[in-house]
Amino acid sequence: MFAYFRGRLASAVPEEAVIDVSGVGYRLLISASTYRRLPLPGEEILLYSHLSVREDAMHLYGFSSEAERQLFRLLLLTTGVGPKLALAVLSGLPVHEVHEAIMTNAPEKLYGITGVGKKTAARIILELRDRILKLPPGSSGLTAVAGAPAASSAQVREDALSALLTLGFARQAAQNAVTAIVAEHPHFTAEEVIKSALVAIRNS
Repeated sequence: MFAYFRGRLASAVPEEAVIDVSGVGYRLLISASTYRRLPLPGEEILLYSHLSVREDAMHLYGFSSEAERQLFRLLLLTTGVGPKLALAVLSGLPVHEVHEAIMTNAPEKLYGITGVGKKTAARIILELRDRILKLPPGSSGLTAVAGAPAASSAQVREDALSALLTLGFARQAAQNAVTAIVAEHPHFTAEEVIKSALVAIRNS
């Protein structure tokens, strides 16, 4: 219903922000990650939004990026994960780290998040891995950090192969896929190689 809100930041606390849009104040629940990116009160802001409607309540959620909103909506598709827990996940880890935990089958990276136990982490990974694979290129949040040194091809190959073996793929199939992708795309990050390799193996 609401794609985003652009206006003046009226007020903000770690859990919510109020945006003044042409004299109307909209209260949006936010993650700690979005809170850290907010400008000073009075300055212009744009937050992507998600409207949650239940029998007893209606809430707006705000996100500093489309990738964060996208992950929030994916998390809501997980059994037993509601808006409050989805927001906790976004507060606990950056979007790209959540994607990485899912793609590399690393539930332990999610354990430290409030409300996420072993069973919930396992469900998130099991139920979202294929959905993330279907996301358009560049929309998953698995992007390199600006200013960070690029990993060597050997390191990327090793990290990607290790992740695929952890996911349960046969060594030979994983090694063939990773080698071919690194040769064709030498500037790919480990996450990009993993994503491409998963598609290649499943289509082979």
